[in-house]
Amino acid sequence: MFILMVVVFVLGYVAIALEHPLKVDKAASALIIGTLCWVVYVLGAEGILHLGFSPAWEAFLAAHPDSHGLHAAHEFIVESEIIHHLGEISEILFFLLGAMTIVEVVDQHEGFKIITDKIKTTNKVKLLWILSLLTFFMSALLDNLTTTIVLVALLRKLIDDKQTRWFFASMVVLAANAGGAWSPIGDVTTIMLWIGGQVTAGTIITNVILPSLVCMVVPLAILSVTMKGNVQRPAIDEDEVEYSTEKERLLFLILGVSGLLFVPVFKTITHLPPYMGMLLSLGLLWVVGEIVHKDKPKEIKEKLKVTAVIQRIDVPTVLFFLGILSAVAALQSAGHLNILATYLDEKLGNIYLIDLAIGVLSSVVDNVPLVAGAMGMYPIADAGAVGYQAAFVQDGAFWEFLAYTAGTGGSMLIIGSAAGVAAMGLEKIDFIWYLKKISWLALIGYLAGAAVYFVMFGI
Repeated sequence: MFILMVVVFVLGYVAIALEHPLKVDKAASALIIGTLCWVVYVLGAEGILHLGFSPAWEAFLAAHPDSHGLHAAHEFIVESEIIHHLGEISEILFFLLGAMTIVEVVDQHEGFKIITDKIKTTNKVKLLWILSLLTFFMSALLDNLTTTIVLVALLRKLIDDKQTRWFFASMVVLAANAGGAWSPIGDVTTIMLWIGGQVTAGTIITNVILPSLVCMVVPLAILSVTMKGNVQRPAIDEDEVEYSTEKERLLFLILGVSGLLFVPVFKTITHLPPYMGMLLSLGLLWVVGEIVHKDKPKEIKEKLKVTAVIQRIDVPTVLFFLGILSAVAALQSAGHLNILATYLDEKLGNIYLIDLAIGVLSSVVDNVPLVAGAMGMYPIADAGAVGYQAAFVQDGAFWEFLAYTAGTGGSMLIIGSAAGVAAMGLEKIDFIWYLKKISWLALIGYLAGAAVYFVMFGI
């Protein structure tokens, strides 16, 4: 049963990768493996847990010394693990729903038109540099997921051709992940390391921003040589009815962006999960929308009110997140990821190789449990530690490099990061297309940034 869980995950992963040839939506495949992994887990509970690979099970037994047998195993899985992981997954899903709704509200009010009208160039290379740099720094201020959602909405206003828009959206994913890696609030894994005390805000910014910048710039430099031509802007319908005024566009753009920027501030002040700040921002935007449109004709209300906008949200993307994160949670709970982390430690034994391997794995398996596993395996060393242990002190090389590799490694596959999954869902980007066109660029950028960090601190 322990091996069968991996088989189910791999088969589901293949189905997701072959979404277009199979003509089965990736959300359906993700939901199936997200459920089946837990079904196999609970049916083989005793045998799987008695293998001794699950740290969570050991912690459960330590807290409940009288628990034993099949009943205890079922209680652990159903009442402890599923509830625990569902809580973590729900935080991501509600964050995603809130961010998508805010962006859609701004988009429906044509707020992004204010920005897109400022971008005059249609030259592919110039546009790629402008959008990538914008994404890189926005991701550090917001986070890579929210920034990707915002930029994909912008791309729809700037680029008409689907394949070209896929390419730009994919480069936005690379830039968003690179931008999130060096900021303490830019990526979930960096947030984890910051909150856990492994890194401090000032040091992670100072030491990781250059490798992250190189990770983005190297693929852009390659494309600057190979990419030619101009983008085709979407056709403007002269007869299209304008539902919002110029003042309303500016108002909702300011409120939407301010609401997104408010989320990291909310988290810093209250220490509550980011999704609560996102939902608060959405609630306030909702109230403003109700007030602004209360006396408008019915056809305008049906277009612009939040209750109408919510119906346009891409629910399959949210369900895909739910399925894939549930499957990974099952593998984490049963101990598969713990085996992987231990194997890396034993076989590689070098902090830079371990971090590089974790970065590559994060393109296949969600980087959050991988980083969580690393944080659990390696306690923070005392400030006076020397030799190998010196890498594990606060702001040590292992933790900083882990922030870089886990944050940027996911770009190598479209489903390797939250930003990639969001872009894939919003633009229906094909997994195989991304693998052929983008993965090699992401790999080169990843290795280039890693080399810069090693030159700076490893030699």
